[in-house]
Amino acid sequence: MEFLQITSPEDYRVQQIYNSYSTSFPEDERRDWYKFIQLFTHPKVKVISVLHDSKNIAYLIIWELSNHIFVEHFEVFSEFRNQKLGSHITDYLFKNHPRIILEIEPEHLNEDSKRRFSFYQQNGFNLIDEMYIQPSYGEGKKSLQLWLLANYFPENLNEVKDEIYDIVYH
Repeated sequence: MEFLQITSPEDYRVQQIYNSYSTSFPEDERRDWYKFIQLFTHPKVKVISVLHDSKNIAYLIIWELSNHIFVEHFEVFSEFRNQKLGSHITDYLFKNHPRIILEIEPEHLNEDSKRRFSFYQQNGFNLIDEMYIQPSYGEGKKSLQLWLLANYFPENLNEVKDEIYDIVYH
């Protein structure tokens, strides 16, 4: 498995990633195209393409914050799901980043949310905040109540959330 940072919105993989991103994540949980391509100019963001057997199978959008990384989006493309590839990707994250935080929909919303929460628990993440509010991604989009998960327990959760709000959603 290879993890390659995409540094330009002109990269051939970006359109495939955005197409999957825009169909897999609800409208209120994602950026529009213009804001998505702006990610490539932000110094704290890495858009990572995951390759397996020379195929683009997944992507990560991570933010390198002061004491942790924030995984804004992580998706294995639908045709490659249920093959344990997501667990290999979380292994990569753990080996390269000692402190990881991400947000997910609460498990009680639907079967997919329940399955996703179970996946993250099995792969070393713990629920650290059930009252987390994801800010709106922009005009016409709603803020959402999500859960924050992490592979560690932050000393000051409010500082962590403030940094996510100020940098990722500003």
